[in-house]
Amino acid sequence: MVIKIGFDIGLRLFFPTTILYVLRVHRSRRDSLIGAENFRIEPALPFKEYLDLFGNLCGQVTAPAGVVHFLNDAIVRDPGELDIYLPEARLHSVNDLPSETLAFLLPSRYCEVDSELLEFAWNNFSKVPEGWGRVQAVCDFVHDHLEFDYGQASATRTALAAFHERVGVCRDFTHLAITLCRCMNIPARYATGYLGDIGIPPQPYPMDFSAWFEAYIGGKWHTFDPRHNCRRIGRILVGRGRDAADVPITMAFGKSNLETFTVVTEELESNDFPCSAGGP
Repeated sequence: MVIKIGFDIGLRLFFPTTILYVLRVHRSRRDSLIGAENFRIEPALPFKEYLDLFGNLCGQVTAPAGVVHFLNDAIVRDPGELDIYLPEARLHSVNDLPSETLAFLLPSRYCEVDSELLEFAWNNFSKVPEGWGRVQAVCDFVHDHLEFDYGQASATRTALAAFHERVGVCRDFTHLAITLCRCMNIPARYATGYLGDIGIPPQPYPMDFSAWFEAYIGGKWHTFDPRHNCRRIGRILVGRGRDAADVPITMAFGKSNLETFTVVTEELESNDFPCSAGGP
């Protein structure tokens, strides 16, 4: 399967402003690129890129007052398979967890493990058999508990707020599920990237970046998606972190308004492209 991805994100700045961004395909998917990403900034400005603590390819640019556009287009080869389903995957005791997973048990900006959600999680999920089924039970609860509504999007809503307000967008579903997993001593990390309407009926929403999470069970990180609550085809990872605060699409260190936001994710005919993949 071959997937076309891209975006046009325009910000209006009111004075010269430094911007951080997490917009490039994650290095774990770089070998899937057919050619290179056509990432650019308009007007043309010098920028620098770096890998953060979570392995995300990030960037930094200082732009003058006015409108600055972040643009990208790329072609990605994808196996076209559903998310892995491994019901025999078991939980680990905290003592047996690899040290690099422990940060994903702790409270973070949007995931208040040290809150009333801790007692709620143990009261509601401790009797579910340990392992894949327990994580799926968390996803089932979040999927049924929250109502998806773009009109109710909030940049400051936390997992606890979503739990009480019972509404949100994909990042809110993800934050609540991550928090409940961490409450149950299951390492869980936030993931964001492209997810098109591939293998499902067309959806009545504009294309956007999507959020899901990965839980560490059975010795590996596995994908779960409480918003859609079904296995999907064609996820293309951009960033991972403790929560959305670690993977901002753009973060402007000054006043800015979003003027343009267009995301493209669509399947193409694979026989139009060579078999070789890879890009810088």
